[in-house]
Amino acid sequence: MKFIKDILKGAVIGVANAIPGVSGGTMMVSMGIYDDIIYCITHLFKQLKKSIQILLPYIIGMAVGIVGLAFVIGYLLEHFEFQTKMTFIGLILGGVPLLLGKIKGKKKGLPHAIVFLLFFVAIIAMQYFGGEGKEVSLTLGIIPAILLFVVGVIASATMVIPGVSGSMMLMILGYYNPIMNAVQDFVTALASANMSKVLVLCGSLIPFGLGVVIGIFAIAKLIEVLLSKQETITYSAILGLVAASPVVILMETDLLHLSAVTVITGVVFFAVGAVFASKLAD
Repeated sequence: MKFIKDILKGAVIGVANAIPGVSGGTMMVSMGIYDDIIYCITHLFKQLKKSIQILLPYIIGMAVGIVGLAFVIGYLLEHFEFQTKMTFIGLILGGVPLLLGKIKGKKKGLPHAIVFLLFFVAIIAMQYFGGEGKEVSLTLGIIPAILLFVVGVIASATMVIPGVSGSMMLMILGYYNPIMNAVQDFVTALASANMSKVLVLCGSLIPFGLGVVIGIFAIAKLIEVLLSKQETITYSAILGLVAASPVVILMETDLLHLSAVTVITGVVFFAVGAVFASKLAD
């Protein structure tokens, strides 16, 4: 039962990472698995069996979420944008009590409030001023491969950091649609046994994937060090990132022209997301 539950958590993280403006790291925090995942990543080679046992269901769920459910979420965002976004906001805020428990009873002061505000404002400013970069064309070659590797490192770092959307960063850099299209084409080519196309797509996806893996290890180690040396300050920063997430998610939504039915159903789905997050965090 726990294995299935962890797969569901991984699926939520995978879908979140595939949607611009939504952070997979935030979902990890909301579901109470952030510390465990960071620990397993940084201790993968020292405690290989234990780390794989913990990470495996999350990895399976993330693969399902990114490759499969992302298609469904794309449809929902197009036709039920507000309700879908409110569901994710519910998922985020449903885990806030768990996050607050991390710093409950610990000494806090002005520095913690400043750190919270700085990170809160930084995420909103990033979304506001980021825009969307001109889309690149994925081509084969040494230079494009190096660029894809660097983009993978950047994207993975933002996927792990709560409140920062890896998809949003890919959009700013102009790689979001090309990468998503390449993943979809890869799955289609693999299903149809078109191995020549699979190999061509691997020329783009492998450098990007390597960058993602290395970036995840690097940022996970940095966060582990910060949590061990400045736990309360670090969690204050994470709280700022998480608190800014609902604002970022709704920034591109026309809230003034929503119908009463849309608002009511949005509130209902917000509640569903919050309850779902609290149940997954149990």
